[in-house]
Amino acid sequence: MLNPIRLLLLGPPGAGKGTQTLKLLKQFPNLKTVSSGDILRQHIRNGTRIGTLASQYIKQGKLVPDELITKLVFKHLSTLNDSWILDGYPRTLTQAQNLSQFLTPLDRDINLVVELAVPESVIISRIEERWVHPASGRTYNDTYNKPKVAGLDDITSEPLVKRSDDNKLAMQNRLEEYRATTSPLKQYYKDKGILTTISGDSSDVIFPILLDTILEKSREA
Repeated sequence: MLNPIRLLLLGPPGAGKGTQTLKLLKQFPNLKTVSSGDILRQHIRNGTRIGTLASQYIKQGKLVPDELITKLVFKHLSTLNDSWILDGYPRTLTQAQNLSQFLTPLDRDINLVVELAVPESVIISRIEERWVHPASGRTYNDTYNKPKVAGLDDITSEPLVKRSDDNKLAMQNRLEEYRATTSPLKQYYKDKGILTTISGDSSDVIFPILLDTILEKSREA
């Protein structure tokens, strides 16, 4: 019997975290995904109190407060007993420490952290070719993940858009910010002995290594 996997995927925008998650879901039907962005969008669509509050920040061009995101993620995680993948949270050392303080008493703390190390040139190329379905957060790419109908979301047939910051200059700034923010986060998980880095320039190269890493972890006594 395989042990539960509680996985955090790290990687800058364009590293392919979403693609790898979809591949893992096909391999592990019982695996759950916990995406802070998806949870937030669901609350906004449903018009909940938290969703209404979050949308006010977004409309003003402000970041949703850390404590609000944390509350949403914690509430969702408290309902899960099996294996799961975290996406989009934690992003900072403080978030990681708070998450551990919440999960450890439940005996459900993260037991594997994988950073996807993709060359910067590949990431910038992916971002410049990216299209987004704003309501769901689904993304497409002109090269390796084209929509079935050009310019339209596969599920809703609604128009896809280009994010204003999906360009080389903005992406370089985001990569610098990612490195600065993630460095202490990686050290935190390295000190815990659960950080692994997987390098590659395509999802087809990275996925077999990621799959083997997860299977090895799940078989540990």
